[in-house]
Amino acid sequence: MSGGILFGNRLLDVAAISCFLAQFYKVFFPVFKGQKPQWARLIQTGGMPSSHASTVVSLVTGVSLLKGLNSIEFAISMVFAGIVLYDATGVRQQAGKHAKALNTLIEAIEHHEGIEIINEKFKELLGHTPIEVFWGSVLGVVVGLLFKGYILG
Repeated sequence: MSGGILFGNRLLDVAAISCFLAQFYKVFFPVFKGQKPQWARLIQTGGMPSSHASTVVSLVTGVSLLKGLNSIEFAISMVFAGIVLYDATGVRQQAGKHAKALNTLIEAIEHHEGIEIINEKFKELLGHTPIEVFWGSVLGVVVGLLFKGYILG
């Protein structure tokens, strides 16, 4: 495999493209609902589709094409992807729910006498629903397969 753009590695190129496409979708999806593009979504976490899922699944797809399903590289990438996907739907989603509950609680009590007002809200959109991870994974497989020639080139 000849060198790619990112650190001379074509698999990293494809993973970055997959991540960018997921984030790009988040920016322009509101346009289809008659709203303006949401440029801040380009660098934010959470939402549909999961860029974490698309990134790691495109990497797994590329590794499977390049090294095969029986390779140690494929096994490592699968374990890594499993951890990332679990984290996206489990830990990070729960952290987002906790942040939302804390923000609600703070709003409810901040007007009481003697309570310090917290001006900065906790970030609520952290994790993903299973469907967001599913579609991010589908995007990752599609991008990996679309760039098969580039990966193997």
